Amino acid sequence: MLTVRRQDSARAGTIPPMHVPITQSNPLRKLDEETEKLQTRLCRLVGQAIADYRLIEDGDKVMVCLSGGKDSYGLLDILLVLQRRAPIRFDLVAVNLDQKQPGFPAQVLPEYLTNRGIPFHIESRDTYSIVKRLIPEGHTTCSLCSRLRRGHLYRIAAELGATKIALGHHRDDIVETLFLNLFYTGKLKAIPPKLRSKDGRHLVIRPLAFVKESDLARYAELQAFPIIPCDLCGSQEDLKRKKVKAFLREWEQGSPGCSDSIAAALANVAPSLLMDPRLFDFSSLESTTETSLEEDSWLDQEPTPAH
Repeated sequence: MLTVRRQDSARAGTIPPMHVPITQSNPLRKLDEETEKLQTRLCRLVGQAIADYRLIEDGDKVMVCLSGGKDSYGLLDILLVLQRRAPIRFDLVAVNLDQKQPGFPAQVLPEYLTNRGIPFHIESRDTYSIVKRLIPEGHTTCSLCSRLRRGHLYRIAAELGATKIALGHHRDDIVETLFLNLFYTGKLKAIPPKLRSKDGRHLVIRPLAFVKESDLARYAELQAFPIIPCDLCGSQEDLKRKKVKAFLREWEQGSPGCSDSIAAALANVAPSLLMDPRLFDFSSLESTTETSLEEDSWLDQEPTPAH
């Protein structure tokens, strides 16, 4: 039997067994052709990310962070499909942090998850008031809100005994973050598909790392997920990220497929052809009679498209 928990105090309890049988409240409904085709592609891409980066292993308890947006709904849905098909056994529990944003429809997620027969845990924490008190009016609150949310999610993961924390960042998020760091921080970094927390206790995974945002948007539409708006807090969208989105969209229109190439480049790095001495020992580099497969061989080659 599925137990629903809403935690408002500082202590969280245990959750029920996370393997939920298919019942009348959790049907495997027949999909139309477009939905089934898209679901198959999403499963393939998520499965590839899981295999490439060993995101989920046998016996894992995966805490899926569910915000009510299209990305986290899609992540949960695809992981449920893979859970039934995978040769390994892993558990899923959906977790939502109700941050007490004005107008947040608190009943939407419990109703959806209960109807689907999905184990879940909802915790209420008034981080909204903290953010509004500390951030001046008109400024973007997303950064502080994210840090507060992350701290609570790490704690909840420990209390629930989760071995992995799954977030809904997709390929577009990763590419946009790469360019945000290039343009504004002078760093060549993005969002990794797998990350260990600073204290070493938690593993954060991003199974949607190979999935395009447009596919998730269409999948959410086809599946009629009960979407909760992400702007209830009244915060303005990060203007820098908005500019990067527009830049990448325009670039893709002018050079179709370039976003595929950029995404592929993140997994095809040549440290000796960059400038970071922490990644490559330039100071010890000397001439040799041995032939190198990299070094200056790029001078003789035309770039090969990744798509």
